Amino acid sequence: MAKQKTTETEVSVTDFINNVADEQKRKDSFRLVKIFEEQTGFKAKMWGPSIIGFGSYHYKYASGHEGDAPLTGFAPRKPSISLYMMVGFEGKDELLARFGKYKAAKGCIYIKKLDDVDTEVFKDIISASVKAVKALYPDHS
Repeated sequence: MAKQKTTETEVSVTDFINNVADEQKRKDSFRLVKIFEEQTGFKAKMWGPSIIGFGSYHYKYASGHEGDAPLTGFAPRKPSISLYMMVGFEGKDELLARFGKYKAAKGCIYIKKLDDVDTEVFKDIISASVKAVKALYPDHS
């Protein structure tokens, strides 16, 4: 079986963010760390080379594939900031309708900058996402 690529590392989150080339994404990343830490109660940790994660859980699919992943997190990417969340949570549509400017995919929400979204709604989205992951995978750490 293939080795999981995105694993928790000992790389400094602060050092990683300080090396983000785009100044706005750097500022937003420090703000995001604070928001995620306050909402989840978990300290920021690097997962792989570019994901900042909060908490973790162990998953196992019907196929037998299993591994560990952050409960939630984000990555400051060149085109946008990727917010890693479970997007299939209860009340998702109502929250996203009030969230602001974003694009969504299966397991990500993409924003250009933090000022484009309502941070209070974002906090509710984080909490709902984490609750949904914990319900789906109750043996989290």
